[in-house]
Amino acid sequence: MALHSAVDSKLIFAPAGQEAHGQAEQFTKGVLTRSDLDPSSPIRQFHKWFATAQQSGLIAHPETCCLSTASLPSGRVSSRVVYLKELDAQGFVIYSNFGTSKKSQDLATNPWASLTFWWEDMERQVRVEGQASRITREESQKYFDTRVRGSRIGAWSSRQSQVLRPAEEDTEKDDGRKMLDEWVKEAEKRFEGEENIPVPEFWGGLRIIPESVEFWQGRQNRLHDRFVYHKTSAEGDVHEWNLERLSP
Repeated sequence: MALHSAVDSKLIFAPAGQEAHGQAEQFTKGVLTRSDLDPSSPIRQFHKWFATAQQSGLIAHPETCCLSTASLPSGRVSSRVVYLKELDAQGFVIYSNFGTSKKSQDLATNPWASLTFWWEDMERQVRVEGQASRITREESQKYFDTRVRGSRIGAWSSRQSQVLRPAEEDTEKDDGRKMLDEWVKEAEKRFEGEENIPVPEFWGGLRIIPESVEFWQGRQNRLHDRFVYHKTSAEGDVHEWNLERLSP
C-alpha cells in the first residue's frame, strides 16, 4: 500500500514494479566500500564491474547505456539509449550517425557528454561525464566491419533524425516508412555484390574521455554507497584521479 492515495489528476503515482501504487523495493544485494575500488583508475574499475555484469548471467546487455548531450546556448538536454562498443585507456566509445543526428548538433556546440549504465539485477549504476570527440575513420572501419551487412547498409541509408514524410500519392497507407525503404534500396544498389563496405564519413565512433566517473551501489532505505573519481591531472595516457565518497 502506498503511504498516500493517488491524486485523481495524476496518470502515474508512486508505481512499484508491476504494482500501480506501492512502496519501492529495498536495495539489498550489495555493499560498496573504498577498499573495493581501484584507487588509481576508474577505467580499470569499470572494466572489472563490466566483466562481473557480463559473467553474472543477470544482465542481458551490460553494454547498454544512456548517452546525454546538451546544446548551447540553450542548454537543452537530449538523451538516448546506445551500446558501449569499446573501452580503452582513453575512455568509452559508442558508434552512431554524426551527420544529421540530434547528438551531432548538440556536440557541435558543446563537447560535454555523459553516459549512464544501469545494471538493475546487481543494483549497480555507473555515471561517466567528460568531453567527447570523434575517433579516426580507420578505427571506425574496424568496428564497422564486424556489423552484419544489413546494419552496414542501414548506416548508409538512414538520415538519422530527419523527418520521414508520407508519399503524396498514398498518404492513407504510408506513414513515411516508404521514404526510408527507398533510401535502403538506393544503398543496396550502390553496394550490390560488395562485401567490403566502407564506413560512411558521417558515421563512426565517439569517445567520451572521462573527467569524472561515479560508481553507485544500491543500499537499504536509499542510503546508497556512492564513490566518484575526479580527474586531477593528465599527461599523455597517464591520468591522476581523486576518489571520494558522496552522500546519497
